[in-house]
Amino acid sequence: MPHTAPAPGSPPSPPASPPRTPWWRTGRARVGFVLAVPVLGLLNAFLGFLMLLVALFLLWWGNAWRKRWKATATVAAVVLFGAVLPPAPRDNKTSDTVAEADAKTRSAGGSVSSPSPRNAADSGQEPKPTPGPEIPNYLGLRLDKAEERARADGFSTGDHDASDQDKAIWMRSNWTVCFQQADTSSDGARTIDFGAVQTGSPCPARDGGPIPWPRMPDLIGETWKAALKELSAVHVPSDRAYAVPIYGNDTLPDAGEYDEWEVCAHAPARREQITDGASVTLRLAAPENGCPAQTGDDNGSALLPDNDDDGDPDYLDPFPHDHTRNSTFPDGLTGSSGGSSGSGGSSNSSSGGGGWGGCHSRWC
Repeated sequence: MPHTAPAPGSPPSPPASPPRTPWWRTGRARVGFVLAVPVLGLLNAFLGFLMLLVALFLLWWGNAWRKRWKATATVAAVVLFGAVLPPAPRDNKTSDTVAEADAKTRSAGGSVSSPSPRNAADSGQEPKPTPGPEIPNYLGLRLDKAEERARADGFSTGDHDASDQDKAIWMRSNWTVCFQQADTSSDGARTIDFGAVQTGSPCPARDGGPIPWPRMPDLIGETWKAALKELSAVHVPSDRAYAVPIYGNDTLPDAGEYDEWEVCAHAPARREQITDGASVTLRLAAPENGCPAQTGDDNGSALLPDNDDDGDPDYLDPFPHDHTRNSTFPDGLTGSSGGSSGSGGSSNSSSGGGGWGGCHSRWC
């Protein structure tokens, strides 16, 4: 079909837009993959190796960069990956072979002697055997630090969850060593396996056992101040303990002013486990009010007496029988209403309107 020229005076058709490049084939993405190699390598050597393969593939496949740029980026990726790899264990084959030979000699009933000082030889004393290499103690260390030190001491390292939950270990900086087991293979290679729990969790009594979380003590009847001390004894810090009033229409005073308030209920309940990060709620009552008759884990359904229905419990209300005061005005009636009121308080007004003067409520 012959090509038809555009009509004179008509605008030219816009050129076709080039196909959009996928994000993972852009130059920034390729550089990002290279920089991700050491980051993943620090977390896990295998993940870092996989990222290295992906970065090398994207650097050379369908990349319009010059060849020397590709080669430079390749070398940089390999160097970055190598920089975060753990150091190879030192060669302790000779000392381990000697220790193994010593062990065989002892099991056969013989003794192993070491070069003794001149005075020991002259006195005719039996030289003492040389002890084998002592295994360093890494217990209580953060797992990543323990493995770093162990590799520097010539061990190949392994790790596992020391509890019965058998969780996978990813961020080693969030785990703490509870158990360690060292071993030497027939070829002299030394390995050590760490049993760890997540930081903040107590160590189990045995490797693979349940975590002995602390149990909630019975705090009913204790003051807020005394309850905090008992919680601290079971490793619950004060910033994880929260105070709330037991009565639904009550309000706590400022911090430090309810130290002597009484604990009427708490959650978790007595003898329940307090797991890592869990908060403790203590429901309190002022000493002059005491706890409700039925508390349990009260949800605030108990109420203090409020004779004038102004929202203030009577023990905090200077006018507990003032039935004429409008509850929507905590400062008293507006200036348009004056006169005396109920059985409590004066009717003089400092505002000049004849109503209550000043604030007579804790809501002010």
